[in-house]
Amino acid sequence: MNILVAGGAGYIGSVVTEELLNDGHDVVVYDSLYKGHRAAVDRRAEFVRADLVDSEALRGALKQHQIEAVIHMAADSLVGESVGQPAKYYRNNVVAGLNLLDAMRDCDVRKIVFSSTAATYGEPDKQPIEESDPNAPTNPYGETKLAFERALAWYERAYELRYASLRYFNAAGASERFGESHEFETHLIPLVLQAAAGTRPDVQIYGDDYSTPDRTCIRDYVHVIDLARAHILALGILGERSSIYNLGCGGDGYSVKEVIDTAREVTGRQINTRVGPRRAGDPAMLVASSEKIRRELGWEPKFQDLRVIIQSAWDWMSRHPQGYSE
Repeated sequence: MNILVAGGAGYIGSVVTEELLNDGHDVVVYDSLYKGHRAAVDRRAEFVRADLVDSEALRGALKQHQIEAVIHMAADSLVGESVGQPAKYYRNNVVAGLNLLDAMRDCDVRKIVFSSTAATYGEPDKQPIEESDPNAPTNPYGETKLAFERALAWYERAYELRYASLRYFNAAGASERFGESHEFETHLIPLVLQAAAGTRPDVQIYGDDYSTPDRTCIRDYVHVIDLARAHILALGILGERSSIYNLGCGGDGYSVKEVIDTAREVTGRQINTRVGPRRAGDPAMLVASSEKIRRELGWEPKFQDLRVIIQSAWDWMSRHPQGYSE
């Protein structure tokens, strides 16, 4: 297929692009480089530097490359920032997203895989989280992702635009060629590995008094290649129907201390920690069930082991100590 990956110069988008190309698809990466990196764009892909709000560039890319499907990964995704700047999140995650849907409608592109978030569920009472559980986002990030999902459902009804929405918590790890590189890092695994590399003094643990086995928060981590494969699998259903799928680690999740201890084993380095107070609104445990996508699409993660995830991230970071900025 001819596939446009919106946000394909970002962390997950770069690996999705790589996997699509490995499968023989023709890929156009559409990215403004607002947060993405030109070096993260696979050389086999076409690249269009433009924003989703640029209707002329967007329609031109869809028509020129005869795009048949879109994988949408272009969004702002920092929870704390979304609380302080909700206007930014509604503009980039909803308004820009609707511009993409309108361009697809006008160019007769009727298939989209949306990289969503399990933050749509808010702070659920039960774990693991299933697709049938209620949506109750607690921040503008989750709220704007859910708003776009709801728009997808209405666009399907009005314009026969089929979609698959994938909800997950934490992508982690790296492929051989592409990894995680953010100007302001907020994700636990790269923060821990930066402490191992000596580029930050320590890792802060936000609370060690939770009702979990080691008293630290438990979260869901999925290898970025496994996430990419799920996005590609989801393309396959769009000729028949739309659906929503969770992507989870398939187990009980991993605690903050477990991530740190595993990183110490993988790197052989000392990793200093300091314990601070809990962050407001941090649930003790957040883990998504992936039973539905396993059952319906046969998704079988190949790298779902915390040691494998951290090793791949460490290997990439060791080869790229300055990330994509070098």
